[in-house]
Amino acid sequence: MRHIKFTNYYKSYHQHGGDFGNQMMMRLLIKWLCLTAAILFTSYFLDGITVTGFFSAFFTAAALGILNLFFRPLLFILTLPINIMTLGFFTFVINALMLKMASGLIPGFTVVGFWTAVFGSLLISIVNWVLGALIQEKRSSEYSNRSFSDEQSDTIELEKKDDKWE
Repeated sequence: MRHIKFTNYYKSYHQHGGDFGNQMMMRLLIKWLCLTAAILFTSYFLDGITVTGFFSAFFTAAALGILNLFFRPLLFILTLPINIMTLGFFTFVINALMLKMASGLIPGFTVVGFWTAVFGSLLISIVNWVLGALIQEKRSSEYSNRSFSDEQSDTIELEKKDDKWE
């Protein structure tokens, strides 16, 4: 006799008012602000990257997000052979290209030079990763404190009898 258990993974969201969309929008805004802070930090430490103000960095973060969503996977697939030959180091060139493209799109954000773009994209990635890890740590500890007491209402048990699931 075989058993299958189906579990509702979004139980915590439905139990707390069904505000899954609001939480997702808040996470998106927080990630966007983390990327904005990383861009501002990088422009402060690298001479070849300049940002005229907070809103330029804010819109640059949005442009980087959109460019990374649509163009980065395509560029990664097109350059896969060279990326494999360089053991993944060509990814830094792709990231630098995304940063230069954002520089061309946003008027208050400039990146001067190829190596500045490479080091800038590396620094933005590191700072964004650190900020995201700090926020992720807080969020994961927040969810680990929740208890799921009624485990039975969350599970459907099926048994197979005579080639039928009951």
